[in-house]
Amino acid sequence: CSSDLWQAPFTLHQGILDAIRAETAHAAAGRKAVVIAKMNALLEPETIAALYEASKAGVQIDLIVRGVCALRPGVPGVSDNIRVRSIIGRFLEHSRVFYFLNNGAEDVYLSSADWMGRNFFGRVETCFPVLDPALKKRVVEEGLRAYLDDTRAWIMDADGRYTRASSSDAPAQQKLLDKLAVDASGVRGEE
Repeated sequence: CSSDLWQAPFTLHQGILDAIRAETAHAAAGRKAVVIAKMNALLEPETIAALYEASKAGVQIDLIVRGVCALRPGVPGVSDNIRVRSIIGRFLEHSRVFYFLNNGAEDVYLSSADWMGRNFFGRVETCFPVLDPALKKRVVEEGLRAYLDDTRAWIMDADGRYTRASSSDAPAQQKLLDKLAVDASGVRGEE
């Protein structure tokens, strides 16, 4: 994981593209390759094209996009390895978390920017790596895995339509609130 700070409108867009393309190269070389990204919007065409190329190479891509998403998952021959979900819950989500397996290095970034032209080119935004192993693990577990495991998410199909998964499980936000309450009290509450 690079210790470099990516900044828009200077290095952020290229940093994201380079990270996606590195995963593409790993997949092309027969190595496991993964991209997981959580954001509010995904619209920037070059980033979407890089994700499609990564999917075609075999990169497993999970996108958690709360709002507008111009990418279409599950299109045969284009985005077979991409899944898109939206979490709309009790709290308005604003976290942006980007994960790249990077041949086992597990690069994790936190950012202020969505993957949109205005964020990459028209604003001052930042993206920084999480370097501490314990914090990195927590960000992945609470900022990404909890949302990927949410069985009540809205799932996008190849036509851009969303279907809500039906489940009686508590949504990710509630599970995180329950975990926070347990962590704060030091005892496990009623389930």
